[in-house]
Amino acid sequence: MKIDADISFRKLEIFIAFMASGNIARTAEQLDLSNVSVHRALHTLEENVRCPLFIHQGRSLKPLAAAHTLLEYAQGAVDIMEKGIIDARQKAGLGQKRMRIGTLYSLTLETVPRLIMGMKLRRPDLELDLTMGSNQLLLEKLQLGELDAILLSVNDSQIDTRRHEVLPLFEDNIYLAAPAEARLNEGGSADLRNYRQEKFVSLAEGFATFHGFQEAFGVAGFDANIVMRVNDIFSMLSLVQAGVGFALVPGRMRRVYENSVQLLPLAEPYQMRQLIAIVFDRNREHDPNLLALVAEGRMYAREVLANAERVPEPPA
Repeated sequence: MKIDADISFRKLEIFIAFMASGNIARTAEQLDLSNVSVHRALHTLEENVRCPLFIHQGRSLKPLAAAHTLLEYAQGAVDIMEKGIIDARQKAGLGQKRMRIGTLYSLTLETVPRLIMGMKLRRPDLELDLTMGSNQLLLEKLQLGELDAILLSVNDSQIDTRRHEVLPLFEDNIYLAAPAEARLNEGGSADLRNYRQEKFVSLAEGFATFHGFQEAFGVAGFDANIVMRVNDIFSMLSLVQAGVGFALVPGRMRRVYENSVQLLPLAEPYQMRQLIAIVFDRNREHDPNLLALVAEGRMYAREVLANAERVPEPPA
């Protein structure tokens, strides 16, 4: 048996509410609709079912036996569909007591712990799984549904804004990192053309900083002598500390490594900024877990902006 395409769950909900109240005005008030909208929904439902459901008695609309029969099935259909939607959301991870977050390694120093602490206050029973990786890996896992939200550099990622929501957190400058014992003939900033003969270590392809690395040396007009590529920024900076080579790193690493690694802002032609953001699927924007993450993200973004306005950026 074919079901008319115009028989919607919304019409069935209005029909069920009307059958319970027996009055168009009360139904309209209950569902926050106009009387006309309720009457139109009932009338078109009758047309779509293709049999009489009501009769007019004065100004009142009285259900026929067919309406009472349809009510039994309509209520069952709405109930089972509601359960199906709830089960589907749970299967997709919405509203669960576990949330899967992906992040860049460099954001585990401050940003991620701050967000997690705030979320635990909002949702004490929530368990958090943390996955660290490159921009490319995190975005792939988000698209496959293996992560609920990711924190990454959106400048270096192909974000489909039709599918994903993007919540900016802060912008970060890129610096030249040099071994502590290196002799730098620089004033206030680093001109990459002066480092043509130096060795470099870098992150592997797919990481946000690697993309900026390639662009910066493209502007400088030569390919950097990369002696080693690694898969996390902490290993990369350990190699810089050990004197293996120079590197390009985001400013958020400065607080931990400023006493063991020389950090110089890049000269104007090579300056880059990473926009760090939370990214998640648009169709999950009402998930309570994501709402908590977004709320904490907005608070963190406002705090970072306020601090940046109080403390001027070092001269480039």
